[in-house]
Amino acid sequence: MRLLLDTHVAIWWLDGDRRLSDTTRSAIEATDEAYLSVVSLWEIFIKQDLGRLDLPAGFTDALRDDFADLPLTVDHVLAGRALSMVHRDPFDRMLVAQAVAEGLTIVTADRALADFQVSVLPA
Repeated sequence: MRLLLDTHVAIWWLDGDRRLSDTTRSAIEATDEAYLSVVSLWEIFIKQDLGRLDLPAGFTDALRDDFADLPLTVDHVLAGRALSMVHRDPFDRMLVAQAVAEGLTIVTADRALADFQVSVLPA
């Protein structure tokens, strides 16, 4: 299974947060293709700059060590524009568009993402 981690899942992964189920943690460990979108990094840094998220030193390097980068392309943006408006969060919409375009399963605790026609692995 090829996985795309939602932003909160990547944070939970690095923090060893118990909200990430053992089953999901095992799936992430077992795959050779776990991706972190540049969209998630952008969201993380915006939250950090707004004072809503504290990150330890080396956070970005740890993410890059554990996950492959997924850049944002024109095709992803076009796929995002074609999505229905069942979910209005622009970061989540871009992650869904990337997952659809790249044939990835999104790992997330956000049940609303399942309203899109995308494969979801519950966190």
